[in-house]
Amino acid sequence: MEIMTELMQEYLDAGRSVIGEEVAALEEVALSLDERFAEAVEILLNCKSKVVVTGIGKSGHIGRKIAATFSSTGLPAAFLHASEAGHGDLGMYAPGDTVIALSRSGSTGELVHLAPLFKQEGSKLICIVGRQNCILGDLADVCLEAVVDREADPLGIVPTSSALVALAMGDALAGAVMKAKGVSERDFARFHPAGQLGRRLLLSVGDVMHPLQRCAVVHPEVTLRELVIEMTKYPLGAALVIGKESELEGIITDGDLRRALANEANVMELASGALMTANPTCIETHASLHDAVRVMEERESQISVLPVRDGESKNVVGLVRLHDVYQPA
Repeated sequence: MEIMTELMQEYLDAGRSVIGEEVAALEEVALSLDERFAEAVEILLNCKSKVVVTGIGKSGHIGRKIAATFSSTGLPAAFLHASEAGHGDLGMYAPGDTVIALSRSGSTGELVHLAPLFKQEGSKLICIVGRQNCILGDLADVCLEAVVDREADPLGIVPTSSALVALAMGDALAGAVMKAKGVSERDFARFHPAGQLGRRLLLSVGDVMHPLQRCAVVHPEVTLRELVIEMTKYPLGAALVIGKESELEGIITDGDLRRALANEANVMELASGALMTANPTCIETHASLHDAVRVMEERESQISVLPVRDGESKNVVGLVRLHDVYQPA
């Protein structure tokens, strides 16, 4: 067991060392950004067609991710495999496209051969390279150096820090372009209409809430038995307590019932008003599902159900649950 513990510590030390080396490399490249980065952002902002990201090997894998990131933020982009470009895939490139070429060595043969062609067709060429004073840098309009002192693996040769730094450089370009264009959450959601991301950003609370007529609603003076019957009839995990003036006075959740049963000796004698949470946190119908999640989860004591108010009259109109946010449409 002691030997196993020593081995486990070695594994942990090795893993932490790799991550630490990569963090240091990212911090160093962040400090190295200069006017060339700003020039690259200007080129991307002035792109009238699409961005073509190209590379090979590990740089190719990173290039695919960078292209996907650009597209997801509203800048059309496609990945072009550098070696396949000469065998027909160059057809996806159009004259005038902005090109981002990735190369750890800065002298990848396939990219060096493609660069003059891109320039002849009127394209701006940005390169992200892992070496200073390289061939590809001389051919590019802007050369961004993603240089690392050493790789993070034990041998110092596996593309680890260099790949991560190149990816971060691509993310930095995308982030700067987003900021310059004023991309909003709703803009971002337009490119992610499927799945939870699009659902949470595009749909409002009013789109998924349970209307008042399908919720458990009780008066403050009703008995525990009547409360349970109403919550069983409408099993949404909570009951709304509404007073004589149709004002929301509180909310009673399943958790409130369990705590009362566990802690109150004469629980059957309690009225609903004694069990409720008064002045509960609410949300309005026009709020996005993303906002609803924030209200429910970004608090010291998380909740899973919210009373919903009408945005104009402020009257309570229903309930929304965390389950409703994540449930497929």
